[in-house]
Amino acid sequence: MTEPAPAWTASIRLRSVSPAVMDWLEQSLRPEAAREVPRAHAEIRRGEGGTLEVAISASDSGAMRSALNTYLGWIHLSLATAQAARRS
Repeated sequence: MTEPAPAWTASIRLRSVSPAVMDWLEQSLRPEAAREVPRAHAEIRRGEGGTLEVAISASDSGAMRSALNTYLGWIHLSLATAQAARRS
């Protein structure tokens, strides 16, 4: 039996002037995307011009909201950590 197609999809696309920051962000998010999460799935991809995309699919709106909030929080925390590290 095959899984039904996800009802909800979203993409978060990130751009930075620093390829090193994009590499670091990708490395920090990839293990989270590999984890099994009920009702949602995320995939990390590199795009044109060094962009980073988090593609999320979910079976329902609650799972999508949760996944988006989670990834946006991790992205914010990672970028804030990188900025704080540059200042010190």
